[in-house]
Amino acid sequence: MTTVLFIHGFPFDHLMWRHQVAALSGWRVIAPDLRGAGAALGPSAPDEYSMAGYANDLIALLDGMHVQQAVVCGLSMGGYIIFELLRRFPERVGAVILCNTKAEADTPDAKRGRDALAARARRDGALAVADEMIPRLLSPATQKQRPDVVREVREMIGRQSVTGVAGALHALRERPDSTAVLDRIAVPTLVVAGDDDVIAPANEMKQMAEVIPDTEFVLVRGAGHLTPLEQPLVVNAAVAAFLEKLG
Repeated sequence: MTTVLFIHGFPFDHLMWRHQVAALSGWRVIAPDLRGAGAALGPSAPDEYSMAGYANDLIALLDGMHVQQAVVCGLSMGGYIIFELLRRFPERVGAVILCNTKAEADTPDAKRGRDALAARARRDGALAVADEMIPRLLSPATQKQRPDVVREVREMIGRQSVTGVAGALHALRERPDSTAVLDRIAVPTLVVAGDDDVIAPANEMKQMAEVIPDTEFVLVRGAGHLTPLEQPLVVNAAVAAFLEKLG
């Protein structure tokens, strides 16, 4: 049976994939919390968090479950971790699903933004991070019409540890540029974008998809940066169709 490894984004935990886990009953699904997120313990020092560290943790998890190869699906930071897996452990990746992510490294301005957000998390807690990020995470339609989704996202961010949030921000700001990885991806790839995503804009994701050799591109209407939570039925259908083609 095909194994699908779901890698959550920042600042979330594995429950951001809850709709997909419930829908994909025909496949073996693994959706862990990354170090310092959700129920997973993590180092106390931010500089002990990195994309390489997250990738190593996931390979150790697959090893412990005797999974030699998996389809890897990541959103935002989860996509950055997929690029690290492709660099370091390409033989463990059977196919790729990239949701709401980008290949470029942080700009100097973006790095300053990470530092400011980490300082705010330490000063005011994780809920302050939620209040700052939600206007950019969710589409205007979701914010106006789906208070349940807004509440779920705020609660998910609010329960994250400040240590894990600061560590993830360090990993994000220090991540390598992955643009050179794109045209070397040698497995089937699905790229999923939200039409109202201001963090990983759809036009940029489409350009990224055009560089990957064997890829499909899906644009999700009425969604921002969190397509799996904002439009779960559309994302579920796209992911299931992609997995079925893999055989």
